[in-house]
Amino acid sequence: MARPDPYDAFEAMIAPARHRPEIWRVVLGVMLAFSATFFVVSGVLEFARLVMAPGDFMRFATAVQTGSTPFGVLMILVATGAIGLCAMIAVRLLHDRPPETVFGPVPRAIAQFFGVLWAVALLYMALSVLFYLTDDTALTPGLPVGQWVAYLPLTILALLIQTGGEEVLFRGYLQPQFAALSRNRLVWMVLPSALFGAVHYAPAIYGTNAPVIALWAFVFGLVTADLTARAGTLGPAMALHLANNFFAIALTSLAGDLSGLALFTLPYGPEDEAAIRAVLPLDFIGMLLCWLAARIAIRA
Repeated sequence: MARPDPYDAFEAMIAPARHRPEIWRVVLGVMLAFSATFFVVSGVLEFARLVMAPGDFMRFATAVQTGSTPFGVLMILVATGAIGLCAMIAVRLLHDRPPETVFGPVPRAIAQFFGVLWAVALLYMALSVLFYLTDDTALTPGLPVGQWVAYLPLTILALLIQTGGEEVLFRGYLQPQFAALSRNRLVWMVLPSALFGAVHYAPAIYGTNAPVIALWAFVFGLVTADLTARAGTLGPAMALHLANNFFAIALTSLAGDLSGLALFTLPYGPEDEAAIRAVLPLDFIGMLLCWLAARIAIRA
């Protein structure tokens, strides 16, 4: 007896993408989505330049570029999330399908989102405790607890916009569109994940570690692509991405880079290449464990 295809549920997301699957539409949609972040940030900076004194504007621009203040991080997260909104606009204008189809069946997506979120959040918490109990790394206090709690609703909302926007583009839009063009899993899993890894390639920030960081993002893309295809919705991928970024940005962040909303910061930043290389294997292991936890949560 033939074993069932573990990706049968993905058909619910592929079927709407078959209506107008031409590759030129996909390329144009990606260009539209990536232009969103540039125009949002450029527009905010230009408005700020017009209404602020030169010294205040320079401090504001630096905060937005580096994420060294709460507002700077919130701005970066929301601007990044604009790619998801533009992807949904592209779905309607270029592919003539309802924007909500990027999520799969919405009630199931919501249920799977919360089921996976609890599972991976508990796992991330356990892994964090284990790391800090077995490592002598001294954490530095970030935001005062009262401020951190006050910002928490905005932090979670901004993280949901950022991670949701990326998942809508890469797993909700590109993955089904590529699957509508080819049934080959190397096409619809690998190509969007490779693009996801490429946009995380940042040698100016990570130096010689930039290729490994991009590889981490590529593997993360494969993991969330697998979860999306198994679940038939975007819910599990969004939950895993949200939990990952909450722990990396809002709970314990690298020093300097996107540290403005963190409760604690590590004693090193992305420029400390040796320290980053030392923790990357643990990050890969943690990601794969969360992938397994998410699969258990959705019973796939």
